[in-house]
Amino acid sequence: MRALDFARIDHVYIRSEYTDLRKGIDGLRRLVESSMRLDPYQNSLFLFCGRKSSTIKGLLWEEDGFLLITKRLEDGRFQWPRTPDEVIALGEQQLRWLLDGLSIVQKNAIKPARKPGGIV
Repeated sequence: MRALDFARIDHVYIRSEYTDLRKGIDGLRRLVESSMRLDPYQNSLFLFCGRKSSTIKGLLWEEDGFLLITKRLEDGRFQWPRTPDEVIALGEQQLRWLLDGLSIVQKNAIKPARKPGGIV
C-alpha cells in the first residue's frame, strides 16, 4: 500500500452533520451520494465526524477501490464545524488545521490584501 498523498486529491469535503461512525464503506458512500449529493468516485476525500468529535472517518476512491481512513484522538476533540451547511469544501491549509485539532476558520490569520481603488 502506498502512502496517502493529500496533494494528489482534487477536493476535500466534510459533512458537518453528525455521522454514525459505525457505518462502513458502503454506508458512507451512500451518504456521499444521497446526503452530500456528490459523486463518491471522484478524486475527492470525504470526511465524517460523530457526536463525540474525537474520531473522524474519511472515504477516498483510489482507481481500484475505496480507502477508508479513521483517525481517533486519544486526548482532545476535533474542531468540527457544525453548521447549517451540510457540505463544506476545505482547502489544503484548512485540512491541515482540522487534522491538527484547530478550527478550519482562523480568526487571526492574515487576510489577503485588496488593491487600493483607482491604482493600476
